Amino acid sequence: MVRPSKKTQIPNLQEAIKDMAWKQIAEFGAAALSLRAIARELKITAPAIYNYFPDRDALVTALIIDAYTSFGDYQIVSRDAQAGDDLAGRLRAIGYSYRQWALDYPQRYQLIFGTPIPGYKAPLMEILPSAARSLSALVSVIDELRIANKLQTENFPSIQPGYESMFDVWRGFAGDYDIFSLSVAMIIWSRVHGLVSLEVSGNMPPFGVDGSALYRFEIDSLIKQFIKK
Repeated sequence: MVRPSKKTQIPNLQEAIKDMAWKQIAEFGAAALSLRAIARELKITAPAIYNYFPDRDALVTALIIDAYTSFGDYQIVSRDAQAGDDLAGRLRAIGYSYRQWALDYPQRYQLIFGTPIPGYKAPLMEILPSAARSLSALVSVIDELRIANKLQTENFPSIQPGYESMFDVWRGFAGDYDIFSLSVAMIIWSRVHGLVSLEVSGNMPPFGVDGSALYRFEIDSLIKQFIKK
């Protein structure tokens, strides 16, 4: 009997490997990710995987980049679905989509923001373009508010000397936005990120499993705090 070719069996082996990796992560956690186990599940030889991912860390990096890319796409689409001059509506849409993506893809969210995988060191310059872009929707709206003189930031702390270069690296990948807009966006991100992380990990008491009411309250609070009437 002639064995079917790899192409006939799995038309897009690279994507099939990543899909199986996500299934493994969902069932056993990212730390248990195994190229050989993926090969067994796909009924291919281990060397077939190595043609695409030479080791586990290369696969993890690809998964992280894909997760950040999806994360960024989700927020950008939500932003652009709102009228360009409705900056409060755009900010609210971005905030809601941030939480919804995390709830729809908890394994992806945890991979990029959760507990580090033992032995894995993320290659920063490979991941940074997609990571920076994943927050670009938020930064773009904050920058539009600043330009329109609608950004309310009395007593907002200044960036500490010596840290400007970190923002310059970020701007190189996500757009040439004002450094002040970036710093305000980081504060907003940290607040929504904290709530979403608690909800995804099931740590929302006393508000229950569903943190939607608390999250809406926080988004409304952010809009009142940072957007001039």
